[in-house]
Parts: sequence; structure tokens; C-alpha cells
Amino acid sequence: MPSTPLRVAVLGFWHVHAGDYAQQTVDHPGTELVAVWDDDADRGREGAERFGVPYTDDLDALLARDDVDAVTITTSTDVHRDVIERAAAAGKHVFTEKLLALTVEECEAVIAACDAAGVALVVSLPRLYHGSTAAIRREIEDGRLGDVTYSRVRLSHDGAVAPWLPERFFDPATAIGGALTDLGCHPVYLTQLFLGARPDTVEAVYRSYTGRAVEDHAVVTVGYPSQAIGVIEAGFVAGTPFTIDVAGTRGWLAYSDREARLTAGGPAYGDETVTLDVPADTQDAFGQWVGHAAAGTRADDNLDRAVELTRLVVAANHAAAADTLVGAPA
Repeated sequence: MPSTPLRVAVLGFWHVHAGDYAQQTVDHPGTELVAVWDDDADRGREGAERFGVPYTDDLDALLARDDVDAVTITTSTDVHRDVIERAAAAGKHVFTEKLLALTVEECEAVIAACDAAGVALVVSLPRLYHGSTAAIRREIEDGRLGDVTYSRVRLSHDGAVAPWLPERFFDPATAIGGALTDLGCHPVYLTQLFLGARPDTVEAVYRSYTGRAVEDHAVVTVGYPSQAIGVIEAGFVAGTPFTIDVAGTRGWLAYSDREARLTAGGPAYGDETVTLDVPADTQDAFGQWVGHAAAGTRADDNLDRAVELTRLVVAANHAAAADTLVGAPA
């Protein structure tokens, strides 16, 4: 824990999680919220008033301040690279919403800029650090499932039809994509965790039930050289439980947040359905960021996974646009 709090400014209230990270900044003993910037003055002022801190419309002036040590990036996705690189050049530590950037090349440039500036960069990939994820990974790595042949991860809410998701989330110029690019990031990086970062085939079906310019629900199927198959599902048109299914030659696992219970079955478990222990969540991404900033260390695993996440999202978007099977980009 740093001896003095990390003084943090929010850059952008575009994303729906901006308020969550601002609240984490308020609540964390190692951070202090000091300012807000947004390229939309009304939105920025409203966020600043909510948290009782000043708003500014001058990003360069904010980044030049000596009383700002770090920033949380919750701007529109299309300006991530510009804003993050400007923050890094000013010597500010960066915590950012996913996607890190629009392409793998941009991700690598952003990471290089933060490394060169000596600032901590962490991407919000929260479900990597859940206890249920750790328990599933434990069973896979211990070989209990045998050869893993299949996984399915589904995350969906009703934000497009309720409707509560801001209309800006459906603007392809600023959001870059729809359900897969936003909510689908979580099933993507979990699939990569369970089956591997680099599938060799990617198929995608995107549809827009509400008729908006980007997909409001999507299914992506990835194939691996091992012959394993991963199914990634995301949507804004149905509020369903978050679910994970993983299967192998010796057993299967199933998790749902409806019951917050991980079950398993198959020969490895005595051909009975059993409930497995789920450890507590580990340190979340925000807390890891504060720790890296204080210690002067690098979030190697988080950054590697953020780059691979972008690689697979880009491949899925290309596959959906082509409406055909495509190889994942190298």
C-alpha cells in the first residue's frame, strides 16, 4: 500500500462502468479521486458532481497537473490509444476499460508507450480473477477433465430491449462494435484461458434484433489444432444467467451465477454430479493496478491477455463481416 494515496482522475464517463471505477477509487484505501475530464461537458459535469470533484474540459491541462498521479480510462473505445498514450507521456498510471485498443498493433504501441514512460498499465478483465474461474482452471490444469474438447461461455443482458444501455453503445464509429466487442470480451478471454489464446479458426454470427448499426447479439465459434471447440455467446437482448460449460474426455464442469455453484461430473468424479469448492475471488484488476503503480512493477499476464483478447475480437469481427469461416490473424 502506498504511503500516500494515488491521486486519480476519471477520463471520460462514456462507458457505463465509469462510475464503478470512480467509486472504486473513492473506496480503495490507496487511491483518491481528484478530478474528471470528458469530451462531453454535460456528461463530464454530471459525473464530477456525482462524486464531488472538479470537472475540466482541458485534457492537456489535467494531465499536466502535479496533483494527478493516475487516470482511469472510460472514454469511447475509438479514442483509447490517443488518450492512453497522452496520459503515459504525462507520466500518469493508466487503468482502462477493455478493449485496450482497436487492433493488436495499436495495443502493442500503447503498451510500449506505457513501458517507455515507466507507468503502470492494467486493463479491466474482471472475470479472470473470480473464484469460479480459478476453480475451473484448477480442474483443467490438474488433468481431472482429461483432454479438454469443448467450452461454452455465455454472458448476456437486456440492455438493448429494456432499454437501459446508452444509445452511444450502438454507434459503430465510437463503440467500434456491439455485443461481442463490449460484453463478449468476457467470454472471449475466458475461452482463451480455458482452451488457449490462439485458435486456428474463427466463425461468427452477428445479428441485430433491434435494427441498430451494430450487433446486439452474437455467437462466435473457435476451433483449435487440438480439435477442441469453444463457443462464445454475448447479447444485449436477453437477460440470461452467466454460464460456463467445459467438457473433456474424463469429465465436465458447469457454472452459473444464478446459483453461484460449480458442479462437475463424469468418470473423473465417480460418474456422479458433485459440487466443487470455489475459492474466494483474488485481487481485482483495479487493486492489482494500484499495487503495480506503488511497486513499480508490470502487469505482464494482464497485458498479454489484453492483447490476445483484441486479436480474437478483431478476428471475430472480420469473420462476421465476411460471413464465412476465416483463420485467426497471426
